[in-house]
Amino acid sequence: MVLSQEPTTTVVTRSRYNYQLSEIIRQRAWVEIDQSALAHNVRQLRAFLSPDTELMAVVKADAYGHGAIKVAQTALQYGASRLAIATLGEGIELREAGIIAPIVVLGAVNNPEEIAALCHWKLQPTICTFQQAITFSKTLAELEQTLSVHLKLDTGMSRLGTLWHQATEFVTLVHQLPYLKIASIYSHLATADELEPTVMKMQQQRFKDAIEKIKAMGISIPCLHLANSAAVLSDRSLHYDLVRVGLAMYGLYPAPHLKSTIDLKPVLQVKAKITQVKTIAAGTGVSYGYQYITQRETKIAVVSIGYADGVPRNLSNRLKVLLRGQYVPQIGAITMDQIMLDVTNLPDVEVGDIVTLIGKDGENSISADDWAKTLGTISWEILCSFKHRLPRISTGEC
Repeated sequence: MVLSQEPTTTVVTRSRYNYQLSEIIRQRAWVEIDQSALAHNVRQLRAFLSPDTELMAVVKADAYGHGAIKVAQTALQYGASRLAIATLGEGIELREAGIIAPIVVLGAVNNPEEIAALCHWKLQPTICTFQQAITFSKTLAELEQTLSVHLKLDTGMSRLGTLWHQATEFVTLVHQLPYLKIASIYSHLATADELEPTVMKMQQQRFKDAIEKIKAMGISIPCLHLANSAAVLSDRSLHYDLVRVGLAMYGLYPAPHLKSTIDLKPVLQVKAKITQVKTIAAGTGVSYGYQYITQRETKIAVVSIGYADGVPRNLSNRLKVLLRGQYVPQIGAITMDQIMLDVTNLPDVEVGDIVTLIGKDGENSISADDWAKTLGTISWEILCSFKHRLPRISTGEC
């Protein structure tokens, strides 16, 4: 059963009862992915860039929880020319799905078995260190295969990459090693989403200095890239030959001050069904630990989603959801599989009603940014937290 695609109308028979597959998928809780919103965002980003700048769609972490295969297909159809993932396994998944576009592995690959797999699946690795480059060259010699590689410089992120002031030696080594073909040189910005640009400008200058020295050695560099979503929206001088876009493609802005730059639409919605409705007396405790005790007779609705699905337990008694277009408070501790709502002000609520945890219902909406603000974290983490027991259902026409 493939749940990342639009549900079919297949009928499943059990005894004398017949069920539509689409109904079974939506039995308790699910994630809806609006492909038309995704296509809109990719088109907006493509139009924002110069014709000479390529758009790389970042689909690591199962496309930030949106479903990597379908997202990659849509992104490539509407303006992206390359894909980026973090792990070898993520790249293999895309190749097995029939995707033939260039795929860059942003994470580090170090052992010969993984290098052989990269060659087999025609994936392009990131080379971060001198030793890694040597290991690649030796393994590729044994395999008698040439591999396109992307060289990463650390200009201030202090994560993967060779330090910028060693760039000339690093790139010269890779250029001289057999079986390695330099496809690009890149770096990653640490503070592109902040209003204060000092660190970002420092990193850009380090990158420029390194590239100038490399070019002075007579080494040709086919592609340069530095910008993530925040850098794309904040400063066109950071675009270079290629940009790497993740969060913006999924319809969220990396920072509030960037919201006026481009029109984006949220792609993901999280929904669940009410499984029981009952009325409890004043002074009754709700859920584990009695973190919430009713102050009046209260009508509660039990909803079939919990922290095992990716709803953070730290949102307990702070979460609001949408039900019939209205904001409704969640009460008590969020449990593994269920949450409780105070629906006293909605007298007609019944079992089977759909609750929106993230998304829009009527005129009101709740975003991953709202959850992130409450929790003191970032929207990236929220999007990536929804577990795969929540089916991904494609909606919207592209």
